[in-house]
Amino acid sequence: MSQVIATGKAFEFTPENVEKAKVFIAKYPEGRQQSAVMPLLDLAQRQNGNWLSREALEYVGNFLNVPYMRVLEVASFYTMYSLKPVGKYYLQLCRTTPCWLRGCDNLVKVCEDKLGIHNGESTEDGKFTLLEVECLGACVNAPVVQVNDDYYEDLTPESFEALLDKLAKDEVPAHGPQVDRLNSAPEDGQTTLLEKAGDA
Repeated sequence: MSQVIATGKAFEFTPENVEKAKVFIAKYPEGRQQSAVMPLLDLAQRQNGNWLSREALEYVGNFLNVPYMRVLEVASFYTMYSLKPVGKYYLQLCRTTPCWLRGCDNLVKVCEDKLGIHNGESTEDGKFTLLEVECLGACVNAPVVQVNDDYYEDLTPESFEALLDKLAKDEVPAHGPQVDRLNSAPEDGQTTLLEKAGDA
């Protein structure tokens, strides 16, 4: 299990996040409030600079009246939660079979060569963190990298390097496919339903 970092600084939700937390908790039946642990961890992580300190985990546990260990079990299981500080741009690079077949190893090499970081590391300036993850669920658009909340799909080493260049300048390019296709449509255009009903 990952070691949890204590900052020595108290953590508590902002008034706005307290209200959001109450909305999440209200979605569950009486006595089942602990089921809101995942959205509350997400709230805490966003408020805490995109990572969860020990104090944040303890706060969520106290908020839900759940033992700390139960909260830690959830936070340490899912890669969507970070138990140590991450860069401003958190690069989650998919390594599952479809992405691997379409060249994700080349994207890892771009990170190593351009940013000087490997899996689980951050750049010295705190701008980027790289984490290799399992399936991001966009297999038809492989290879895929999730940057914070956005997916960048159909990446090549060149387009990924261009993306990193823009992010380094705090320019956030349009997410989605980085080739000329609409969402997950075929790259070569429509191949079925080419005729309207009644044309045949």
